[in-house]
Amino acid sequence: MKLYEPINTLKAVAENLWIVDGPIVRMAMYGTRIPFPTRMTIVRLNNGDLWCHSPIELSPELQPQIEALGTVKHLISPNKIHYAHIGAWSKVYPDAIAWASPGVRERAKQQKIEVEFQADLQDKPPPEWVTELDQLIFRGSRFMDEVVFFHRPSSTLILTDLIENFEPQKVPWYYRWMLAIGGNVDPDGKTPRDLQFTFWGNQEQARQCFQQMLAWNPQKVIVAHGRWYENNGTAELNRAFRWL
Repeated sequence: MKLYEPINTLKAVAENLWIVDGPIVRMAMYGTRIPFPTRMTIVRLNNGDLWCHSPIELSPELQPQIEALGTVKHLISPNKIHYAHIGAWSKVYPDAIAWASPGVRERAKQQKIEVEFQADLQDKPPPEWVTELDQLIFRGSRFMDEVVFFHRPSSTLILTDLIENFEPQKVPWYYRWMLAIGGNVDPDGKTPRDLQFTFWGNQEQARQCFQQMLAWNPQKVIVAHGRWYENNGTAELNRAFRWL
């Protein structure tokens, strides 16, 4: 799997908004462990606090770049399978608040990963970022809910696994058949089919969440795995969620 180099480096998306591409992680799927590229998102709030979405491994190269931006204050688990590095970040930044997604505490306990959360994400943004970020819990899946965010100043939607967009040229040939089955391949990245199936019977609930995302009219869409969308965000959403 080819990385989105340079990794562990701040990449500006818009004013007060950055992504950081990280190393590969391996997820157990289809009887093997499939490599996934990782990506986190950082928002600098108006008061200088940093809001860190799906933190990747805090490397020695990345840490000083982060600290030059502001004060790490919010560590966000957007869904129950994106949290593994929050415990390590919390040890480095003990004053930061770790925000839990639905089901993540139980998942961490099952996986025997040590992490403590101080607050829970809800359908509405808390006072700490209500003036800059909107959010909702994307519901309907029997497997997991994902908290999605909208950065108003830059019209950027921040997703995690609801869209995956793997670029074939970055994937070893022997994994490409798995991605073809999953249907999450650029230029037609979307919700992977195994996750789509978990919405069966609850599509109407998911459609309501999708309509709210459309109402935000995003111009950009950041995703955690694969190529993200620098423009035409609303059109890409309509394409990627046509399965609903």
